[in-house]
Amino acid sequence: MNRCPLSYAEIADGLYSDKGLKKLNVRLKNLKKLDFTTEELLEEAASRSDKISLDGVQPKLSAILSVSESAFKFVDTKGIFIIKPQQLIYPHIPENEDLTMRLAQKSGIDVPLHGLLYDKTLTLHYFIRRFDRPKPNVKYQVEDFAQLSGKNRNTKYDSSMEQVASLIEKYCTFPAIEKVKLFRLTLFNFLTGNEDMHLKNYSVITKDDITSLSPAYDLLNTTIALKNTKEEIALPVKGKKSNLTGNDLIVYFGKERLQLNDQTISLVLNELKEIIPEWETEIGISFLSKESKEAYVDLLNNRWTLIK
Repeated sequence: MNRCPLSYAEIADGLYSDKGLKKLNVRLKNLKKLDFTTEELLEEAASRSDKISLDGVQPKLSAILSVSESAFKFVDTKGIFIIKPQQLIYPHIPENEDLTMRLAQKSGIDVPLHGLLYDKTLTLHYFIRRFDRPKPNVKYQVEDFAQLSGKNRNTKYDSSMEQVASLIEKYCTFPAIEKVKLFRLTLFNFLTGNEDMHLKNYSVITKDDITSLSPAYDLLNTTIALKNTKEEIALPVKGKKSNLTGNDLIVYFGKERLQLNDQTISLVLNELKEIIPEWETEIGISFLSKESKEAYVDLLNNRWTLIK
């Protein structure tokens, strides 16, 4: 039995399950492989890099889904999807990001539609639906926290989690609600080894005159991807980037800085505790290598002992 990279459901034959295809579009009956190799996708991304309106260092391609042709098509403007090809230096980044985003969704974190796509060599590449473009010719205002704090891609690490909280208090319509989301996301990133949650990976989105945290994106277990990392968090909390404890993340950041009450903090912690067995199951059926799966679970369990 194979698994569908869109839904993780078991399939007897073919590349994608009906359930996975319907996640993309209810009318989709089939999906063709991307007609490229990894190298060709990277070349395509490089050739279009001056046209795509997306920041970040990872190669990206803007795309639309043609249901009539059962295929993704690359475009220079008005793309609805972003495709991130495999990287040549760091293997299995797409599988890692897709899995981590799935774990986030199971944890009550809002994430966009995402998944993995096969190319013509049956190599997997990551895709995500743009949350700022719900449909063609409609675009929501989105600003990342680097923009809001006057930073750029070169200074996106020059901040702190306290400053992230301050930006939420300043720009979000209902900051009390958004600070609970931030607390959950911060604990999730710590548990899943995401050490690259810099200012450009936080955004606010404005819809119907309400500004809130955008759906989460660029969630990745960088600890197992990069190996031998020395930091546990991209932006310091209480002046620390490593050797973090429950006192730092829960008592100080959650209770003192975010001013969450004990009931809210306990609710988030209990929900995370209850979902961890499902995380481990999801890791086990993911498209990571056996070694990476074991490293992911070990890290998760080790980090949980530090904050429980």
